[in-house]
Amino acid sequence: MALAVVWALLSAPLSHAADDFLEPEKAFQFSAKMIDARTAEVTYKIADGYYMYRERFAFKAEGGKLGEPVIPPGKVKFDDTFQKNVEIYHREVTIRVPVEAEGSFTLTATGQGCADKGLCYAPMESQATLSTNGVGQVAAASGAVAAAAGDSQDTEMGRIEAALKSGRLVAILPLFLLLGVGLSLTPCVLPMVPILSSIIVGEGSQVSRGRGLALSVAYSLGMALIYTALGVAAGLVGEGLAATLQNPWALGTFATLMAVLSLSMFGVYQLQVPAAIQHKLMKASDRQASGKMIGVFVMGAMSALIVGPCVAAPLAGALLYISQTRDVVIGGSALFAMAIGMSVPLLLIGVSAGALLPRAGAWMESVKFFFGVLMLGLAVWIVSPVLPGWLPMLGWAALGIGYGVYLVWLKQWGWVSKAVGVAFALLGLVQLVGAATGGRDALAPLAHLTSPAKKAEFTRVKSVQELDAAIMRANGKTVMLDFYADWCVSCKEMEKLTFSDPRVQAQFAHMVLVQADVTANNDDDKALLKRFKLFGPPGIIFFDKQGRELQDARVIGYQDADKFLRSLHNANKS
Repeated sequence: MALAVVWALLSAPLSHAADDFLEPEKAFQFSAKMIDARTAEVTYKIADGYYMYRERFAFKAEGGKLGEPVIPPGKVKFDDTFQKNVEIYHREVTIRVPVEAEGSFTLTATGQGCADKGLCYAPMESQATLSTNGVGQVAAASGAVAAAAGDSQDTEMGRIEAALKSGRLVAILPLFLLLGVGLSLTPCVLPMVPILSSIIVGEGSQVSRGRGLALSVAYSLGMALIYTALGVAAGLVGEGLAATLQNPWALGTFATLMAVLSLSMFGVYQLQVPAAIQHKLMKASDRQASGKMIGVFVMGAMSALIVGPCVAAPLAGALLYISQTRDVVIGGSALFAMAIGMSVPLLLIGVSAGALLPRAGAWMESVKFFFGVLMLGLAVWIVSPVLPGWLPMLGWAALGIGYGVYLVWLKQWGWVSKAVGVAFALLGLVQLVGAATGGRDALAPLAHLTSPAKKAEFTRVKSVQELDAAIMRANGKTVMLDFYADWCVSCKEMEKLTFSDPRVQAQFAHMVLVQADVTANNDDDKALLKRFKLFGPPGIIFFDKQGRELQDARVIGYQDADKFLRSLHNANKS
């Protein structure tokens, strides 16, 4: 299944790359010159299929004083973005700007345009150094930037991009390995731990440390290879794969598989590859062991597809590098190194398996039962993004109460078993009461009965046009655009733990909050993501008071309240 998905993506026609929209500096080529000692002339050459807005032109000068620009009339059209008649220009527009300066000065021009196909660009700043003594000398853009900011190595994304662009694997691989170790502790990777633990426990009481390590290596290798292949495919195709995989059918299939596998922990059947398949795959070796290794490898591959779809800064940087350079060697190597780093907890579980797991006795059966319950819980967690909020709560309630009753009746551990059983049963009852009284959050099932935390109020946008209109209506405030999806674990973390912080709420009061829900992954969602070169959520984009994107302030991946406050402070002071 996993290999088929990868092959389909890699073999998909890449010809649509030719339909990608031009970079803003290519779509709207800026140049400027002095036509006399008191007049600057600004020219935009506009590519075929693109146009610029008359009312979006603005000019300022450093080292000089500007008069009222003379902007020629444009063609009138009704614009869906601003819901009014506007004047636009195709092919070329020339603007004359009166200037008072002594010698050299720096002219900054701001313009905004769109493609006829529907994509609108953020306002773009272009600069040119001119001289009142250099009449007739054309000065091309010295720093044309969309969103008024360039790449900065002071940010995490800037450092990642700088490392990739260096092309030095000796620097790239250790960096991405360490970044992967950091990501291994996130909710996108941690669910793989109980899956592998259940596999090792399923080996029985005599599993050795070497056997545990071999199983963890097989699982990790499957995860790393598929993660890398999907990353390379996403970079080449230019579309986020997370949303494609996070649909009810894919999640439901994997959750069902988890539930079926959990039955082996309860002794319903013995988990192993059927003998007929083992015989075909591995004729010359221990068929059961080899067959099991292949099965574990496939499980790791499927985990990479379903359990870990989050987009973090290192992944976003690698995907962007591949999409721009088509260098799958550098980009793929970085992704593989990151996946190996993410596998560190899994490898530690394998190494310690022989020491931590009991060797024999009835106690081992209780451990297997626990991992069976854990796998059922993982099944509920996997499918919860596509279910109404009350249904996963009922699943947690059933698991908590059921496992609690089992532990209370268990005679093996005495009062310890009964105390833990009562705790599980109470947790299950809390979920049941929460669902019955209108609660929809399994992490805070009774919060609706107390004083709920104030939620951040976002204006939802569904398209590039709606986003541009929201930025236009900001009235001189900083704008924060949050990319969100129901299946994005880190997005929900940000919503529940970061956005609800009172200090963050205080900063939000001075901003316009806009949210793009890309759960559906439709054409409008893809256009929004493509505009900012994002491959999926979570991602937060800031715009300054003039509507220009602050690229250095981007937030990719989860940030806790303290770190996010620093991001907000940097955005608000711009």
